Amino acid sequence: MDLTKETSVAFGAVRDAMNYCLHVQQSLITSSLAKDDRSPVTIADFGAQAIICRAIQKAFPNDSILAEEHATQVMRDGEMGRQLVAAIHAGYDPVTAPDLETICSWIDAGRGDSAARQWIVDPVDGTKGFLRREQYAIALALRIDGQIKVGVLGCPNLPAHNGQIGCTFYATARGGAVEMPLGGEPRSLRVSRDAELVLAESVESGHTDHDRHAAIAARLKITRPSIRMDSQAKYAIVARGDASAYLRLPNPKTPDYRENVWDHAAGYLIITEAGGRVTDAAGKDLDFSQGPKLINNRGIVATNGHCHTAVLEAVARASCP
Repeated sequence: MDLTKETSVAFGAVRDAMNYCLHVQQSLITSSLAKDDRSPVTIADFGAQAIICRAIQKAFPNDSILAEEHATQVMRDGEMGRQLVAAIHAGYDPVTAPDLETICSWIDAGRGDSAARQWIVDPVDGTKGFLRREQYAIALALRIDGQIKVGVLGCPNLPAHNGQIGCTFYATARGGAVEMPLGGEPRSLRVSRDAELVLAESVESGHTDHDRHAAIAARLKITRPSIRMDSQAKYAIVARGDASAYLRLPNPKTPDYRENVWDHAAGYLIITEAGGRVTDAAGKDLDFSQGPKLINNRGIVATNGHCHTAVLEAVARASCP
C-alpha cells in the first residue's frame, strides 16, 4: 500500500498546527475552558484541530475524521471565539481570514462516523503541559480497516536530536520512523537497547499510578529517576532512545476507564516502526478496531522491545498483594 501522499499531507498538517500553537504561546494567550470531564481546552486545541481537519478534508474528502474537540464548546464562549478567530488569522490564514462559523465547520469535520479509512486527531495532547509551557504534542494518525498505518507527532517544545527546540516524528506502516527537527536534517529512528533502564510516565497522577510505577522500577532495579512529561512525547523519547519504557497503568480509582485512541495511535506506530513494542498492561496487543476507545485493553506498556518481557513481568508482580 503506497501511503506517500497520506504521510506528506499528515506531516504538513501537523507542522501547520505546530506553528499555530507556537504563535498562540508566543502571544501569551493562555485562557482556557473546562470540558465536561474537567480537563482544560484552549484556542490552541480548537485551532489546531481546525487546521488539521481542513487539510485532511481538502486532500481526502471521502475519508472520515475522528477528533477530540467539539465546536460547540468554543461557540458558547464569545470571548474565546473572538480569540480563536484572531489567532487563526494571525497564526495560520491571514489572507482569506475565515470567520468563526467557517473555523467551527473545520473543527466539526472531526465528528465523522467510523469508516474503513479514518483519521484520528488529538490537536493538543497534553493541554496542561501546553498551559505550563512544557511538553505537549499534536497527534495525527490514519486508521485503515482497524490498523494504524500513518502516525505523526509534532512536539513544539521537545529538543530535537540536533539540540534545536521543536521536532516532528512520523512513521508509515512497514516504512520506518523518522525524526525531523523544525530546522535541520531528518534521521531514522531506532530504539535504544542499552542495558540501563529509564522509565517515562505521565506528569498527572490521574492519568496513571505513580506508586505502582515506583514499585515496578524497584523490581527492575532501575536507579535513574523516571522522566515525567505530558502527552505522546513520551512515545517519541522511547522511539529515539531517551527512555527504555513508557508506562501508563490503570489507576485503581477508575477501574472501568478505557484509553482514547487519539491518545495513543500516532505514538504507537512511531515506536513500533522504530523497532519497539507496545501492548496493554497484560501484554495484549492494542486493538484499534473498536472505534474511539481501546475497549479491549487496559493500560499501556511501550518499550524498546528488548526489555518488554521483563517490564511486563514486573507489572504483573507489582499487581500482586
